[in-house]
Amino acid sequence: MIRHIVLTKFAPGVDDATIAGIYDGLAALVDDLPGAGGFTGGRSESPEQIERGYLHGFVVDFDSWDALAAYAEHPRHRELGGQLVANAVGGKDGILVVDLDV
Repeated sequence: MIRHIVLTKFAPGVDDATIAGIYDGLAALVDDLPGAGGFTGGRSESPEQIERGYLHGFVVDFDSWDALAAYAEHPRHRELGGQLVANAVGGKDGILVVDLDV
């Protein structure tokens, strides 16, 4: 299983509705794709408070690297990913992605 982890440092002024819209779209996409599931996302509530500005994140589990590739190449993912980049501090610089083979 591949665990896809995305952390975002949203730009000041990006409202909760915008973030929810992006996450809702990604969750719907994950529900529609074979080999993808378990979308979980939201704002950090860590008592450690060492997020360093990456206050939002989401996780998706994929059955295989091929399923992750299908997600990455999907037109809806590209659209929603573009929205994520457009609303992050510094564009792609405000996004961290880690994929773990678990």
